[in-house]
Amino acid sequence: MVIIGLVVGLPAFFEVGFVLLVPIAFTVARRTRTSLVMVGLPMVAGLSVVHGLVPPHPAALLAVSIYHADVGRTIFYALIVGLPAAIIAGPLYAKFINRYVTISPDNPMADQFVDHGDEAILPGIGVSLSTVLLPVLLMLVGSWADALSAKGSFFNEALHLAGNDDMALLIGVLISFVTLGSMRGFSRAVILRFSNECLGPTAAITLLVGAGGGFGRILQDSGVSHAIIAVALNSHVSLLLLAWLLAAALRLATGSATVAMSTAAGIVAPLALASPGVHPELLAIATGAGSLIFSHVNDGGFWLVKEYFNMSVADTMKTWSICETIISITGLLFTLGLACVL
Repeated sequence: MVIIGLVVGLPAFFEVGFVLLVPIAFTVARRTRTSLVMVGLPMVAGLSVVHGLVPPHPAALLAVSIYHADVGRTIFYALIVGLPAAIIAGPLYAKFINRYVTISPDNPMADQFVDHGDEAILPGIGVSLSTVLLPVLLMLVGSWADALSAKGSFFNEALHLAGNDDMALLIGVLISFVTLGSMRGFSRAVILRFSNECLGPTAAITLLVGAGGGFGRILQDSGVSHAIIAVALNSHVSLLLLAWLLAAALRLATGSATVAMSTAAGIVAPLALASPGVHPELLAIATGAGSLIFSHVNDGGFWLVKEYFNMSVADTMKTWSICETIISITGLLFTLGLACVL
């Protein structure tokens, strides 16, 4: 379930990935007669890790841009940090907390999902995975283009172009029109309708990213960011820890990981760009880790998990909120460890 959450969460927003995967969690829990905590918590841990740490998610990609980090290396390092964090916060923590949380077997949400058995037009696992992972692979290849080919050559320029984050996502979309569209029997009109329906959810994400950037600018122009930087310089706090602390504080206050990550990155970036020896990729990951800490009642994801898993507010905090906190703290620790190695 962690791997499923990681893979499906790469190209999809957290809410979209959750709604797509929650029927699988219901089915697995029902057929294996396992608690939904044991099945669902690892799934949301995987989704949350890629949502906060791994580009091309909007906030992570914005942080990469603000810190002037390399997209491919950020993805690579984020997966090194995020996979063990998801395992600890997902299956390991679920096994522990399952003894203290009891979910009612009568779940109104689960009853709405039934197996229809119509798999005639569904794509195979190879086609599905290759389509989903194609943009990420292109970004990774683009990051190592200079190592794979001579600088300035046509092949080198082609790899850089295909590995550009915008181009990689565009190529992935165009390929999906074929592999998940026309090859499945959908007409061009239907594929166009699918594309149009996808524009709605992106508007809210764009608004959140813009709001986070605007909030960060207000903090800079009002002098708050300069005061924070002055305190950090006087206390000799590590930039990785500073980015994590700022993102964590904003996450607790606003409830939005996207706003927390974009705002914290805007505050820390001027100091980071003036400091030699700082790995901007690790700064982006540390900021993302801080933005995931302790999801509570001001976060939409909190209520999504609560309602679908049919848990009380207290049980949701014991499971989902603590899961997010474990991802945040372990993500910071693994990032600090990676900084010592690089």
